[in-house]
Amino acid sequence: MPLKKALSTLLLSAACATFAQADVKVGVITSSSGPLALVGLPQKNSTPLLPTQAGNQKVTYIALDDGSDPTATVKALKKLISEENVDAIIGPSGSPNAMGVIQFAAEAGVPLLAPVGTASVVLPMNEQKKWVFKTTQNDDLIAKALVVNMVAKGVKTLGFIGTADPYGENWAKVMGAMAAEHGIEIVASERFQRQDTSVTGQSLKVLAARPDAVLVAAPGSAAVMPQTTLFDQGYRGQMYQTHGAALPDFLKLGGKKVEGTILAASLMLVIDQVPDSHPSKQVATDYIAAYEKLNGSKPATFGANTFDAGLLLQRAIPVAAEQAAPGTPEFRAALRDALEQSHEVAATQGVYNMTAEDHSGFDERGRELIQVKNGTWTLLGSN
Repeated sequence: MPLKKALSTLLLSAACATFAQADVKVGVITSSSGPLALVGLPQKNSTPLLPTQAGNQKVTYIALDDGSDPTATVKALKKLISEENVDAIIGPSGSPNAMGVIQFAAEAGVPLLAPVGTASVVLPMNEQKKWVFKTTQNDDLIAKALVVNMVAKGVKTLGFIGTADPYGENWAKVMGAMAAEHGIEIVASERFQRQDTSVTGQSLKVLAARPDAVLVAAPGSAAVMPQTTLFDQGYRGQMYQTHGAALPDFLKLGGKKVEGTILAASLMLVIDQVPDSHPSKQVATDYIAAYEKLNGSKPATFGANTFDAGLLLQRAIPVAAEQAAPGTPEFRAALRDALEQSHEVAATQGVYNMTAEDHSGFDERGRELIQVKNGTWTLLGSN
Protein backbone atom coordinates (compact mmCIF):
# COMPACT_ATOMS: atom_id res chain seq x y z
CA MET A 1 0.00 0.00 0.00
CA PRO A 2 1.45 3.46 -0.92
CA LEU A 3 2.62 5.48 2.07
CA LYS A 4 0.18 8.35 1.42
CA LYS A 5 -2.81 5.99 1.25
CA ALA A 6 -1.66 4.13 4.34
CA LEU A 7 -1.40 7.39 6.29
CA SER A 8 -4.89 8.43 5.13
CA THR A 9 -6.30 5.10 6.24
CA LEU A 10 -4.56 5.43 9.60
CA LEU A 11 -5.88 8.94 10.14
CA LEU A 12 -9.41 7.89 9.18
CA SER A 13 -9.23 4.96 11.59
CA ALA A 14 -8.00 7.26 14.35
CA ALA A 15 -10.85 9.69 13.69
CA CYS A 16 -13.42 6.91 13.80
CA ALA A 17 -11.92 5.67 17.05
CA THR A 18 -12.24 9.18 18.49
CA PHE A 19 -15.90 9.32 17.47
CA ALA A 20 -16.53 5.95 19.10
CA GLN A 21 -14.93 6.90 22.41
CA ALA A 22 -16.67 10.26 22.86
CA ASP A 23 -19.69 10.38 25.15
CA VAL A 24 -22.99 11.80 23.95
CA LYS A 25 -24.53 14.21 26.45
CA VAL A 26 -28.30 14.62 26.51
CA GLY A 27 -30.16 17.15 28.60
CA VAL A 28 -33.56 16.31 30.09
CA ILE A 29 -35.92 19.09 31.21
CA THR A 30 -39.04 18.09 33.13
CA SER A 31 -41.70 19.85 35.18
CA SER A 32 -41.37 17.46 38.10
CA SER A 33 -42.67 20.15 40.46
CA GLY A 34 -45.34 22.81 40.09
CA PRO A 35 -48.73 22.64 38.30
CA LEU A 36 -47.43 20.28 35.59
CA ALA A 37 -46.00 17.74 38.02
CA LEU A 38 -48.52 15.03 37.11
CA VAL A 39 -47.02 15.20 33.61
CA GLY A 40 -43.42 15.91 34.58
CA LEU A 41 -42.95 13.39 37.39
CA PRO A 42 -43.38 10.27 35.23
CA GLN A 43 -40.98 11.87 32.75
CA LYS A 44 -38.39 12.50 35.45
CA ASN A 45 -38.91 8.96 36.78
CA SER A 46 -38.36 7.57 33.29
CA THR A 47 -34.99 9.27 32.87
CA PRO A 48 -33.02 6.49 34.66
CA LEU A 49 -34.53 4.02 32.17
CA LEU A 50 -33.21 5.84 29.09
CA PRO A 51 -30.63 3.96 26.97
CA THR A 52 -27.05 4.54 28.14
CA GLN A 53 -25.49 2.98 25.05
CA ALA A 54 -26.09 3.79 21.38
CA GLY A 55 -23.85 1.81 19.10
CA ASN A 56 -20.31 2.51 20.28
CA GLN A 57 -21.33 5.69 22.07
CA LYS A 58 -21.95 5.98 25.78
CA VAL A 59 -24.91 8.27 26.50
CA THR A 60 -25.13 10.34 29.68
CA TYR A 61 -28.12 12.38 30.82
CA ILE A 62 -28.27 15.66 32.72
CA ALA A 63 -31.72 16.21 34.23
CA LEU A 64 -33.15 19.58 35.33
CA ASP A 65 -36.53 20.58 36.79
CA ASP A 66 -38.11 23.79 35.48
CA GLY A 67 -40.82 23.87 38.17
CA SER A 68 -43.48 24.20 35.41
CA ASP A 69 -42.27 27.78 34.79
CA PRO A 70 -41.64 28.68 31.11
CA THR A 71 -39.04 31.26 32.13
CA ALA A 72 -37.16 28.62 34.11
CA THR A 73 -37.39 26.32 31.08
CA VAL A 74 -35.48 28.86 29.00
CA LYS A 75 -32.81 29.17 31.70
CA ALA A 76 -32.48 25.40 31.97
CA LEU A 77 -32.14 24.96 28.23
CA LYS A 78 -29.52 27.69 27.93
CA LYS A 79 -27.59 26.15 30.83
CA LEU A 80 -27.59 22.73 29.19
CA ILE A 81 -26.37 24.20 25.92
CA SER A 82 -23.77 26.70 27.15
CA GLU A 83 -22.43 24.98 30.27
CA GLU A 84 -22.99 21.27 29.61
CA ASN A 85 -22.48 21.31 25.83
CA VAL A 86 -25.27 18.78 25.29
CA ASP A 87 -25.86 17.17 21.90
CA ALA A 88 -29.64 16.92 22.30
CA ILE A 89 -32.37 17.85 24.74
CA ILE A 90 -35.42 15.84 25.78
CA GLY A 91 -38.22 18.02 27.11
CA PRO A 92 -39.76 20.16 28.42
CA SER A 93 -43.03 18.83 29.85
CA GLY A 94 -45.48 21.60 28.94
CA SER A 95 -46.59 22.93 25.57
CA PRO A 96 -46.11 26.63 26.52
CA ASN A 97 -42.68 25.76 27.93
CA ALA A 98 -41.69 24.04 24.70
CA MET A 99 -42.94 26.84 22.47
CA GLY A 100 -40.80 29.26 24.45
CA VAL A 101 -37.50 27.46 23.83
CA ILE A 102 -37.72 26.42 20.19
CA GLN A 103 -35.94 29.58 19.07
CA PHE A 104 -32.98 29.00 21.38
CA ALA A 105 -32.59 25.31 20.51
CA ALA A 106 -32.63 26.19 16.80
CA GLU A 107 -30.15 29.03 17.19
CA ALA A 108 -27.75 26.68 18.99
CA GLY A 109 -28.34 23.89 16.49
CA VAL A 110 -29.35 21.39 19.19
CA PRO A 111 -32.11 18.84 18.44
CA LEU A 112 -35.06 19.13 20.83
CA LEU A 113 -37.20 16.04 21.41
CA ALA A 114 -40.40 17.47 22.86
CA PRO A 115 -42.77 15.12 24.75
CA VAL A 116 -45.60 17.66 24.64
CA GLY A 117 -49.15 17.61 23.36
CA THR A 118 -49.52 20.51 20.97
CA ALA A 119 -48.62 19.99 17.31
CA SER A 120 -47.62 23.67 17.21
CA VAL A 121 -44.08 22.72 18.20
CA VAL A 122 -43.57 21.07 14.81
CA LEU A 123 -46.32 22.59 12.63
CA PRO A 124 -46.24 24.52 10.46
CA MET A 125 -42.69 23.40 9.71
CA ASN A 126 -40.10 26.18 9.39
CA GLU A 127 -36.36 26.78 9.85
CA GLN A 128 -36.66 26.82 13.64
CA LYS A 129 -39.06 23.90 14.05
CA LYS A 130 -36.92 21.65 11.89
CA TRP A 131 -34.82 21.20 15.05
CA VAL A 132 -37.81 19.90 17.02
CA PHE A 133 -39.10 16.32 17.09
CA LYS A 134 -42.37 15.57 18.85
CA THR A 135 -42.77 12.26 20.69
CA THR A 136 -46.54 12.46 21.13
CA GLN A 137 -49.30 11.98 18.60
CA ASN A 138 -50.31 15.08 16.66
CA ASP A 139 -53.75 16.46 17.43
CA ASP A 140 -55.23 15.65 14.04
CA LEU A 141 -54.43 11.93 14.39
CA ILE A 142 -56.25 11.79 17.74
CA ALA A 143 -59.06 14.09 16.60
CA LYS A 144 -59.84 11.95 13.57
CA ALA A 145 -60.54 8.92 15.76
CA LEU A 146 -62.82 10.99 18.00
CA VAL A 147 -64.75 12.53 15.11
CA VAL A 148 -65.31 9.15 13.47
CA ASN A 149 -66.82 7.96 16.75
CA MET A 150 -68.94 11.11 17.04
CA VAL A 151 -70.35 10.56 13.55
CA ALA A 152 -71.11 6.93 14.38
CA LYS A 153 -72.97 8.07 17.50
CA GLY A 154 -74.99 10.65 15.59
CA VAL A 155 -73.41 13.69 17.27
CA LYS A 156 -74.55 16.86 15.49
CA THR A 157 -73.59 19.55 18.02
CA LEU A 158 -70.43 19.77 20.11
CA GLY A 159 -69.32 21.82 23.06
CA PHE A 160 -65.60 22.56 23.54
CA ILE A 161 -63.65 23.50 26.67
CA GLY A 162 -59.89 23.85 26.31
CA THR A 163 -56.92 25.37 28.05
CA ALA A 164 -56.00 28.92 27.10
CA ASP A 165 -52.57 27.93 25.83
CA PRO A 166 -51.02 26.33 22.72
CA TYR A 167 -52.46 22.92 23.64
CA GLY A 168 -56.07 24.07 23.88
CA GLU A 169 -55.85 26.55 21.03
CA ASN A 170 -54.44 24.07 18.54
CA TRP A 171 -57.09 21.54 19.54
CA ALA A 172 -59.79 24.16 18.96
CA LYS A 173 -58.36 24.84 15.50
CA VAL A 174 -58.04 21.18 14.52
CA MET A 175 -61.41 20.12 15.92
CA GLY A 176 -63.18 23.12 14.44
CA ALA A 177 -62.07 22.25 10.92
CA MET A 178 -62.60 18.51 11.26
CA ALA A 179 -66.01 18.83 12.88
CA ALA A 180 -67.19 21.14 10.10
CA GLU A 181 -66.07 18.62 7.48
CA HIS A 182 -68.27 15.98 9.11
CA GLY A 183 -71.35 18.13 9.65
CA ILE A 184 -70.81 18.68 13.38
CA GLU A 185 -71.48 22.19 14.67
CA ILE A 186 -69.46 23.54 17.59
CA VAL A 187 -72.12 25.43 19.54
CA ALA A 188 -69.92 26.56 22.45
CA SER A 189 -66.17 27.09 22.72
CA GLU A 190 -64.67 28.05 26.09
CA ARG A 191 -61.17 28.45 27.55
CA PHE A 192 -59.65 28.23 31.04
CA GLN A 193 -56.22 28.47 32.65
CA ARG A 194 -54.54 25.27 33.83
CA GLN A 195 -54.17 26.65 37.33
CA ASP A 196 -57.83 27.76 37.63
CA THR A 197 -59.72 26.40 40.63
CA SER A 198 -63.15 26.82 39.03
CA VAL A 199 -64.64 26.62 35.53
CA THR A 200 -68.24 27.18 36.59
CA GLY A 201 -68.79 30.12 34.24
CA GLN A 202 -67.39 28.30 31.22
CA SER A 203 -69.28 25.08 31.90
CA LEU A 204 -72.59 26.92 32.36
CA LYS A 205 -72.17 28.49 28.91
CA VAL A 206 -71.51 25.08 27.41
CA LEU A 207 -74.46 23.59 29.26
CA ALA A 208 -76.76 26.38 28.01
CA ALA A 209 -75.87 25.49 24.41
CA ARG A 210 -77.22 21.95 25.00
CA PRO A 211 -74.63 20.13 22.85
CA ASP A 212 -74.98 16.43 22.01
CA ALA A 213 -71.41 15.91 23.24
CA VAL A 214 -68.57 17.86 24.84
CA LEU A 215 -64.83 17.66 24.18
CA VAL A 216 -62.37 18.74 26.87
CA ALA A 217 -58.91 19.60 25.54
CA ALA A 218 -56.51 19.89 28.46
CA PRO A 219 -53.36 18.08 29.56
CA GLY A 220 -52.83 16.27 32.85
CA SER A 221 -54.99 16.96 35.89
CA ALA A 222 -56.46 20.05 34.20
CA ALA A 223 -58.59 17.69 32.08
CA VAL A 224 -60.65 16.61 35.08
CA MET A 225 -62.29 19.76 36.43
CA PRO A 226 -64.31 20.82 33.33
CA GLN A 227 -65.83 17.36 33.09
CA THR A 228 -66.67 16.92 36.77
CA THR A 229 -68.13 20.44 36.85
CA LEU A 230 -70.39 19.68 33.89
CA PHE A 231 -71.46 16.46 35.60
CA ASP A 232 -72.31 18.32 38.80
CA GLN A 233 -74.38 20.78 36.75
CA GLY A 234 -76.41 17.91 35.31
CA TYR A 235 -74.86 17.36 31.89
CA ARG A 236 -75.26 13.73 30.78
CA GLY A 237 -74.28 13.90 27.11
CA GLN A 238 -71.28 12.02 25.72
CA MET A 239 -67.94 13.32 27.04
CA TYR A 240 -64.76 13.16 24.99
CA GLN A 241 -61.18 13.82 26.07
CA THR A 242 -57.88 14.19 24.24
CA HIS A 243 -54.75 12.13 24.86
CA GLY A 244 -53.85 14.77 27.43
CA ALA A 245 -56.14 12.97 29.88
CA ALA A 246 -54.37 9.63 29.46
CA LEU A 247 -53.06 9.21 32.99
CA PRO A 248 -54.13 7.18 36.05
CA ASP A 249 -54.97 10.33 38.00
CA PHE A 250 -57.75 11.17 35.54
CA LEU A 251 -59.58 8.07 36.76
CA LYS A 252 -58.68 8.67 40.40
CA LEU A 253 -59.65 12.34 40.48
CA GLY A 254 -62.72 11.98 38.27
CA GLY A 255 -64.17 8.84 39.80
CA LYS A 256 -67.71 8.02 38.72
CA LYS A 257 -68.09 11.45 37.15
CA VAL A 258 -65.81 10.48 34.24
CA GLU A 259 -67.46 7.10 33.63
CA GLY A 260 -68.20 6.61 29.93
CA THR A 261 -65.61 9.09 28.71
CA ILE A 262 -64.19 8.34 25.26
CA LEU A 263 -60.66 9.29 24.24
CA ALA A 264 -58.03 8.25 21.73
CA ALA A 265 -54.61 7.63 23.18
CA SER A 266 -51.63 5.33 23.43
CA LEU A 267 -51.94 1.55 23.55
CA MET A 268 -50.28 1.70 27.00
CA LEU A 269 -53.63 2.45 28.62
CA VAL A 270 -55.04 -0.87 27.41
CA ILE A 271 -51.84 -2.86 26.93
CA ASP A 272 -53.36 -6.17 28.04
CA GLN A 273 -56.22 -5.76 25.56
CA VAL A 274 -54.02 -5.01 22.53
CA PRO A 275 -53.13 -7.91 20.20
CA ASP A 276 -49.64 -9.35 20.58
CA SER A 277 -49.06 -8.60 16.90
CA HIS A 278 -48.96 -4.85 17.57
CA PRO A 279 -45.33 -3.77 16.92
CA SER A 280 -45.26 -1.61 20.05
CA LYS A 281 -46.80 -4.03 22.53
CA GLN A 282 -43.57 -5.70 23.69
CA VAL A 283 -41.67 -2.41 23.88
CA ALA A 284 -44.45 -0.86 25.95
CA THR A 285 -44.78 -3.94 28.17
CA ASP A 286 -41.05 -3.94 28.92
CA TYR A 287 -41.08 -0.21 29.70
CA ILE A 288 -44.07 -0.52 32.04
CA ALA A 289 -42.41 -3.40 33.91
CA ALA A 290 -39.09 -1.54 34.25
CA TYR A 291 -40.82 1.65 35.42
CA GLU A 292 -42.92 -0.23 37.96
CA LYS A 293 -39.86 -2.04 39.31
CA LEU A 294 -37.98 1.24 39.72
CA ASN A 295 -40.79 3.44 41.01
CA GLY A 296 -43.36 1.08 42.55
CA SER A 297 -46.19 2.31 40.34
CA LYS A 298 -47.31 2.12 36.74
CA PRO A 299 -46.27 4.99 34.46
CA ALA A 300 -48.51 7.54 32.84
CA THR A 301 -48.11 7.78 29.08
CA PHE A 302 -46.30 11.08 29.59
CA GLY A 303 -43.31 9.17 30.95
CA ALA A 304 -43.36 6.93 27.90
CA ASN A 305 -43.09 10.01 25.66
CA THR A 306 -39.74 10.74 27.29
CA PHE A 307 -38.67 7.10 27.05
CA ASP A 308 -39.51 7.06 23.34
CA ALA A 309 -37.27 10.09 22.84
CA GLY A 310 -34.42 8.00 24.20
CA LEU A 311 -35.23 5.18 21.78
CA LEU A 312 -35.20 7.59 18.84
CA LEU A 313 -31.84 8.95 19.93
CA GLN A 314 -30.47 5.45 20.41
CA ARG A 315 -31.24 4.71 16.77
CA ALA A 316 -29.99 8.06 15.43
CA ILE A 317 -26.76 8.52 17.41
CA PRO A 318 -24.71 5.80 15.67
CA VAL A 319 -25.73 7.22 12.28
CA ALA A 320 -24.63 10.72 13.30
CA ALA A 321 -21.39 9.39 14.80
CA GLU A 322 -20.35 8.20 11.36
CA GLN A 323 -20.27 11.86 10.28
CA ALA A 324 -18.73 13.69 13.25
CA ALA A 325 -17.66 13.45 16.86
CA PRO A 326 -20.19 14.00 19.67
CA GLY A 327 -19.85 17.40 21.29
CA THR A 328 -19.48 19.23 17.98
CA PRO A 329 -21.91 21.32 15.90
CA GLU A 330 -21.34 18.90 13.03
CA PHE A 331 -22.49 15.97 15.14
CA ARG A 332 -25.63 17.78 16.25
CA ALA A 333 -26.51 18.64 12.67
CA ALA A 334 -25.94 15.03 11.65
CA LEU A 335 -28.05 13.91 14.62
CA ARG A 336 -30.90 16.14 13.49
CA ASP A 337 -30.69 14.66 10.00
CA ALA A 338 -30.62 11.11 11.38
CA LEU A 339 -33.68 11.74 13.57
CA GLU A 340 -35.52 13.06 10.55
CA GLN A 341 -34.83 9.78 8.79
CA SER A 342 -36.20 7.60 11.61
CA HIS A 343 -38.03 4.75 9.88
CA GLU A 344 -40.28 2.12 11.44
CA VAL A 345 -38.96 2.76 14.95
CA ALA A 346 -41.26 0.75 17.21
CA ALA A 347 -41.57 2.48 20.59
CA THR A 348 -44.01 2.51 23.51
CA GLN A 349 -46.51 4.89 21.90
CA GLY A 350 -46.54 3.53 18.38
CA VAL A 351 -44.27 3.40 15.34
CA TYR A 352 -42.27 6.46 14.25
CA ASN A 353 -41.68 7.33 10.61
CA MET A 354 -40.19 10.82 10.48
CA THR A 355 -39.84 12.93 7.34
CA ALA A 356 -38.73 16.49 6.59
CA GLU A 357 -42.39 17.53 6.76
CA ASP A 358 -43.51 15.27 9.63
CA HIS A 359 -41.52 15.47 12.87
CA SER A 360 -44.02 13.42 14.84
CA GLY A 361 -44.21 10.44 12.54
CA PHE A 362 -47.17 8.54 13.95
CA ASP A 363 -49.81 6.69 11.97
CA GLU A 364 -52.91 4.82 13.19
CA ARG A 365 -50.64 2.40 15.08
CA GLY A 366 -50.03 5.28 17.49
CA ARG A 367 -53.56 5.49 18.86
CA GLU A 368 -56.36 3.37 20.26
CA LEU A 369 -59.97 4.35 20.82
CA ILE A 370 -60.65 3.89 24.54
CA GLN A 371 -63.59 4.32 26.93
CA VAL A 372 -63.77 4.55 30.70
CA LYS A 373 -65.86 1.59 31.89
CA ASN A 374 -66.25 0.52 35.51
CA GLY A 375 -63.51 2.92 36.53
CA THR A 376 -60.87 1.58 34.15
CA TRP A 377 -59.68 1.98 30.54
CA THR A 378 -61.40 -0.31 28.02
CA LEU A 379 -60.43 -0.79 24.39
CA LEU A 380 -63.31 0.11 22.09
CA GLY A 381 -61.85 -1.69 19.10
CA SER A 382 -61.84 0.20 15.83
CA ASN A 383 -59.97 3.47 15.95
